[in-house]
Order: sequence, then structure tokens, then C-alpha cells
Amino acid sequence: MTAAVRFFAVRDALCKTHRDTLPAAHFRMNEETAFTVARHGDYCVGRFTAMASPCEVLVAGADLETARRLTRLAFDEARRIEQKFSRYRDDNIVAAINHAAGQPVAIDSEVHRLLVYADTCYKLSGGKFDITSGVLRRVWKFDGSDRVPAPGDVAALLPLVGWQKVRWNEQEIMLPAGMELDFGGIGKEYAVDRTLLLLTSTHPGNLLVNFGGDLATNGALHGGREWTIGVESPGGGVAKVLKIRAGAMTTSGDARRFLVRDGVRYGHILDPRTGWPVPAAPRSVTVVGRSCLEAGTLSTLAILEGAGAEKFLQDQGVQYWILH
Repeated sequence: MTAAVRFFAVRDALCKTHRDTLPAAHFRMNEETAFTVARHGDYCVGRFTAMASPCEVLVAGADLETARRLTRLAFDEARRIEQKFSRYRDDNIVAAINHAAGQPVAIDSEVHRLLVYADTCYKLSGGKFDITSGVLRRVWKFDGSDRVPAPGDVAALLPLVGWQKVRWNEQEIMLPAGMELDFGGIGKEYAVDRTLLLLTSTHPGNLLVNFGGDLATNGALHGGREWTIGVESPGGGVAKVLKIRAGAMTTSGDARRFLVRDGVRYGHILDPRTGWPVPAAPRSVTVVGRSCLEAGTLSTLAILEGAGAEKFLQDQGVQYWILH
């Protein structure tokens, strides 16, 4: 069985609805200006901000009231997932796990499913995909400056990286003291897939969910017209225009988060085994997949393959586009 097929299987398990997943309405915000809705030709667009990203819901052939209802659901679900899994909060399950000082922490089934996915990705990638590697941000600040950390500072953090050191099951998780979990590498993609699933369970028409450039759709516009997507260039502007009828698309790269020192550009995707960016990695990788989680994972792993990015994606049998 290929890696790509295994990603499909885990994706399907993750995106199923579960009774113990809180409905989005439980996280409803009161602000009337939390989102906007407008008509554009034969579709409506709802816009809001979540996960530090501009977010959109495009609804084909719907009236404004329907689009407003769907945008409200999308906003609530995006904020629910952000509140639950963001590493920047001190009041959620991630904070509880990261500050447990080596003690076990109880988890629910949604957290467990994400851990199953992360575990599968870790094994299939040979350790290149590791949700404990977020601790490296203590020394890496990808702010466009030339402040590359000293090798010794990076090396000092490597003992705190390693998914194989984590103990977990369906009920609880225990990290060695000093280690951290960071769902940032899959959180937004999971939110896109989960939001699309939620919206399609209440609306029979086609729509597209776009969270900061990570997107998924259940079908084309009226008349079978494709959705038109612009891929951002690392240097700014649109590098390529792609079209999609169904499925998902993500782009990984160093357009916004990087360092430059002595003419060398350091992208923000780090190899958790070394603590450093991979040499000769593409500037940008766009992948079209069956789900946002699948596409996002493969685009990130392609970056981590460095010069072997294209062969890696060819082996997965997915549509892709690479910018060097």
C-alpha cells in the first residue's frame, strides 16, 4: 500500500462526524460584524478572520440569507477549532498537555483522531513529520531578518523533539517534561475539511471553503464551471492560476515566513531530525488532493524532501506544481 493511499484512509477517519464533537453553535460569537457576506455573480462569498488568516466561504447559486447562515456555521467551527488547538492560548487542551510536566492528561476522541493522523504521518515520513518539533520556534524566528540561530542553540533543543518519546492512547497522553505538541502543521487543513463536512451536511449545493489559501470544495460552479484559484508567488503577486472542480488544494512555501543571511534563504519548514531547513528545498509547492489534510501534508513533506520533492510527489500520484 502506498503512502498516498494510507493518507486517504486516515483522512476519511478524521473527517467523520462524532457524537462527542461539540457542535459549532456552542462556540457562537456575539459580534454582529464578525463576518461579511456579499454576492459575486452566480455565487455568494462570506468572509471572516480565524487562525490568523483571511477565511472565505463561497456558495454557488445561493441567496444571501443561505450564504449568511453557512458563513455563520463556518465562522463558529473555525473559531472552535482554533480555540481548542491553538498553541497560542493558555486555556485549551494543547496548553494543558504542554504544561503537564510529564504527567498524563485526559483527551477526547477528536484529539485522539488528530494524534492518530500525526502518528501515521510520522511513521510514513520516517520522522520528517513530527508534531513535537514546534519547540524549535524558541530559537527560529522567521520574521524576514537575518537572525539565524547558532547551531548550538538548535542542537540544545533536539532532545525535546521526537514523537516516539510520547506515550498516548485513546484516553490520555503524556509528554516528557519540557516537550510540546504543536498542531500548527495540520490544524488549519483539518479545520477546512471539518468545516466543509459541516456545511455540506446542512446544504445540498456546491461550495468552497478557503482558510488562508488552504481550500476544499465539494463541487463545481453552476454549469460545471471550475473554481479559479490564484497561487501566490514567494515574491508577491500571483504565480499561477489553477482550476479545480472538486477536492482540495494547499500551498506550502516560504513566501511569508523566512530568514535571509549571507544570500541564503531559510524557509520556515524545519526538518525535526536536524532542527534546520532542508537544503535545496523548493520555494513553493502546491498540491491538489482529495482532502485539505492530505494535500497539506503532502505539500509540507515535499518541501522536506528538498531536491527530491518532485519525485516524492510523482510517487504519490497527485497533481502538483513546484516553484524553485
